[in-house]
Amino acid sequence: MIIQEDKVVESVDKLLLSALEKRASDIHFEPYQHNYRIRMRIDGVLQNMQMPPLTLAKQISARLKVMANLNIAEYRLPQDGQLLINNYAMRIATLPVINGEKIVLRVMDNHESELTIDDLGLNEQDLITFKQILDYPQGLILVTGPTGSGKTMTLYSALKRLNKTECNICSVEDPIEIPLEGINQTAINLKAGLSFSVILRALLRQDPDVMMIGEIRDHETAEIAIQAAQTGHLVLSTLHTNSSVEAIVRLNQMGIKNYLLSSSLKLVIAQRLVRKLCQYCKVVASELTLIDNQPSPHFIAMGCEKCVGGYLGRIGLYELLIITPEVQQQILNNQPISSKNRVNLMQAGYQLVQQGITTLAELNRVLGK
Repeated sequence: MIIQEDKVVESVDKLLLSALEKRASDIHFEPYQHNYRIRMRIDGVLQNMQMPPLTLAKQISARLKVMANLNIAEYRLPQDGQLLINNYAMRIATLPVINGEKIVLRVMDNHESELTIDDLGLNEQDLITFKQILDYPQGLILVTGPTGSGKTMTLYSALKRLNKTECNICSVEDPIEIPLEGINQTAINLKAGLSFSVILRALLRQDPDVMMIGEIRDHETAEIAIQAAQTGHLVLSTLHTNSSVEAIVRLNQMGIKNYLLSSSLKLVIAQRLVRKLCQYCKVVASELTLIDNQPSPHFIAMGCEKCVGGYLGRIGLYELLIITPEVQQQILNNQPISSKNRVNLMQAGYQLVQQGITTLAELNRVLGK
């Protein structure tokens, strides 16, 4: 579907619907010196969508801004907003660049919003552990990983499990990704003076049982989260770290003392998302490969009309650090955290490769070699 000059409005609408059909999470509109490029991110990887004429750049930008009620005459400053198409909400962000204005749309509420905790991809034992700790009356549960690793979806799935009449759940988010019925969600608004810490202090006076903090970013937010976790609240939040153990180091760097961490922290989940092999076209490799130093059979991504480059959908890799009495003592004494009985992200990935769910190439792309 090519965008035509005389049908820009209709063509842009069709393009957005096409991206939704293909399960895109982000759509990029990018002007360059000699061309205009539209790309979409599917299963975490950017794909070229089309290259309309550069002369249509301003018309496409204007159409997207009209849909989001933004100022179409303002192209020198970034703008943020939201648009709706076919009952799907998209967050829009504009940015002045050297050749015009780049626009990125983020699909806010896609098919993944229906996920439950059982759909995340946790193995049986990890799922039981996660559910048990979610039933604790108080404590801090952290989900860590880089941007785009599925942390928010893990938190939402946990909130859905906790969402009962007898439980008062409050969240502070930036922004609210998915509205959930029965949960009191507040978005930060720095222009109005609503920061994470301001909202969190207000939430503590709202008689919460469970608090969800979109992200722990600074000392003040970390301090309030720890305080809440020690005073009868179950607190769920995220951190940007590469592994579960690094979460403890990061909180130390934010000024949280080890004695507070050892008493309040209950579980740290490190996670990534890897693309799943397409079940319609994957083939067994002719040669064995070394997986965890053992020769093993594996599958190869081929590609067909039902998938993108041999992959279809994504699944989570999880590394759970359960704060046992032994780990508590190690945190308290500032000792290295024991890795026995803990499956790390690479080992979790190897299991998926051996099961024919993903490939070594995909594992190396996400985790690094």
